[in-house]
Amino acid sequence: MVRSPLFLIVLVVAVAGCGSGQAKGDLLQRVKEAGVIRIAQTQANPPWNFLEDGKPAGYDVDVANELAKRLGIAKVEFVPSNFQSFIAGVQAGRFDAVISGQTITDERKKQVDFSRPYEVNGISIFVADGSPITGVADLKGKKVAVTAGTTQAAFAKKSIPEADIKTYDNATLGLTEVGRGRADAALVSRFQGAFLAQKNGLAVKPAGPLLESEVNGISFAKGSTAFKQAVDKALGDMMSDGTLTAISRKWLGGLDMAEQLKGV
Repeated sequence: MVRSPLFLIVLVVAVAGCGSGQAKGDLLQRVKEAGVIRIAQTQANPPWNFLEDGKPAGYDVDVANELAKRLGIAKVEFVPSNFQSFIAGVQAGRFDAVISGQTITDERKKQVDFSRPYEVNGISIFVADGSPITGVADLKGKKVAVTAGTTQAAFAKKSIPEADIKTYDNATLGLTEVGRGRADAALVSRFQGAFLAQKNGLAVKPAGPLLESEVNGISFAKGSTAFKQAVDKALGDMMSDGTLTAISRKWLGGLDMAEQLKGV
């Protein structure tokens, strides 16, 4: 039987479409077959993730390595990036997932999928020793340092519009500006700020209560159902078997993150 040209074109398109879908697969299938998972981090966000002697280190790094082991993935490739590029990088396939203290928000959930929470955090005001600043009300008209693309930056823009917001590439730079008197305050996570101040000998300290709590997750491409299920199970097992407790106590000054995550 002779087929019309139109029939052949439709058949070719249909076959090509099927092949494309099979090749793409789920993220879990792809990383397992590749034997490597590419994880984006800022590598400048201690104690969560940073470079130590030129190698990735920190809470997020240990979580990523443990997660890969439990998923049966032989290697983790850490990709340097920043908060402003995380979502676009996931969408473009430049990396497979982000494990870098990324806060789960409704706006971000429209663009990427998230795992169950693996850490909680909170925003603090950091000031120089002797500063009279004790809360948000004192920041009006002051120079306030934030890290570009973070929820701290969004909080500052929304909650203290009268402040002079100064944006930096990472929290270390912002805290250093405060310590040197070139900024009046910095908005940083309490754990990170305390770690950086001690590590770098900065005369800064947290002032007042936490301004806002954050729940952080691992982000990846939307529709990665099998990957999400596997990651969520692995994280749940890490919480229940004591692994996450050991990792957090190692990096977060004795804090038990598994305990913090209860009820989140």
